[in-house]
Amino acid sequence: QVQLVESGGGLVQSGDSLRLSCGASGRTLSTEIMGWFRQAPGKEREFVASIKWNSGFTWDGVFVKGRFTISRDKAKNTAYLQMTSLKPEDTAVYYCAVLLGSGITSKNPREYDYWGQGIQVTVSS
Repeated sequence: QVQLVESGGGLVQSGDSLRLSCGASGRTLSTEIMGWFRQAPGKEREFVASIKWNSGFTWDGVFVKGRFTISRDKAKNTAYLQMTSLKPEDTAVYYCAVLLGSGITSKNPREYDYWGQGIQVTVSS
């Protein structure tokens, strides 16, 4: 079992930055993939970014375009999502998730095994 807890969300203004954290417990991550997703009201859950825990290799969603950066601190078993130049359309509930195994990443949320409870990010114009 892996428990995931997101933190760092909130209300910001357009152009601001925000850093989300995702702390994992119950298992020391090693070969897993940690992903960030988001879901806006009335929309499907969308892939934001992911990171291969052991190598640190990352993948970005198509909309990221350098604005968001995923990283991890292996010693803290924690992943981060640094978000810059935030826009109102970034408003959503952000989730972190873990995909077990030693394979490559997936952008399909259905393939992820464990999820955090989600955290609200609201960007005002």
